[in-house]
Amino acid sequence: MKIYNLFVVTTLVFILSGCGNKPTSDSDFFQLSIQNKKKGYTTSDDLLASIKNKKNKSVDSVSYAINVKRIASSKQLSETSLPLQGLKLGTQTITATVYSEGKTFVADEKIILLSSITPTLYTYKILETYPHDIGAYTQGLEFMNDTLYESTGTYKASSLRKTNYKTGDVLQQVDLATSYFAEGLTVLNDKIYQLTWRENTGFIYNLADMKKTGTFVYGKSKEGWGLCNDGSKIYKSDGTQKIWTLDPNTLAEIDYIELYTDTSKIPKVNELEWVNGKIYANIYERDAIAIVDPTNGAVEGVIDLSDLKSKVTQHKDLNVLNGIAYKGEENILYITGKNWDALFKIEIRLK
Repeated sequence: MKIYNLFVVTTLVFILSGCGNKPTSDSDFFQLSIQNKKKGYTTSDDLLASIKNKKNKSVDSVSYAINVKRIASSKQLSETSLPLQGLKLGTQTITATVYSEGKTFVADEKIILLSSITPTLYTYKILETYPHDIGAYTQGLEFMNDTLYESTGTYKASSLRKTNYKTGDVLQQVDLATSYFAEGLTVLNDKIYQLTWRENTGFIYNLADMKKTGTFVYGKSKEGWGLCNDGSKIYKSDGTQKIWTLDPNTLAEIDYIELYTDTSKIPKVNELEWVNGKIYANIYERDAIAIVDPTNGAVEGVIDLSDLKSKVTQHKDLNVLNGIAYKGEENILYITGKNWDALFKIEIRLK
């Protein structure tokens, strides 16, 4: 009996003492510290990082990376300058890999990277006004030569249209199944690509006859909002601050940028258009178009279109500006909105 009791007591002591020992992690040994810490940095800043050695371990070297891209290394734990030039904007992860006593330890810290420039403000002048179907809930707009292709939304009324932009006549129309809510479109390599909103499905059509030839899915981006292309890659918005790059062959999301000014992010990115190396992004419910650097997400300019909606027929179904088309004319855009009875040819001017 005494031997049994001794075994129980010994076992309990072992269990209780084991419960008090927490497993070690890398943060128990090393901590990444940002010396010039602030709410947001810009691409013209240098970050000052150092490593706190909590256990006084010997250290061989430290390697620093931002979102996996290696940017600096050091033999010291003291302050190291990390350049932020050339990086994409938004939430970035600074990772320090410490090589110590034959092992590696990782410490990280998140930062917000803002644009280093203040957006240029633009206004507009109306050059021409054309008729537009007042029943079209415009989601996507794009020219192929002089022909305007349009995607219209809402459940039970979504369509793909080929139109004469000068008369507003619909030359050909493909109606979607009532369970789909159509969104943006783009034309690339003799194919039309069209998004749907929450159905996680995109459609592919032949440009020549607008016959549907396939579908694609999007698994990483949140929803389907806007599309455009630069002649080789396709860009997709999902209703957040992100614009995704799609592989033109598989339509898989391979990367993204986040839209930021020098002070804040730009959410609710909607209809997209590629114009002279920049992405023109309609901001949902803001009556404004952001001019975006596609390499890093910096908003370089903002076109104020706040009073354009007042120039169409006011009715109960009238909705927000949404529809940007570019025909290759310098500083000229074609703009409409959801259930607008006009398509405007406008010239962009400095405000």
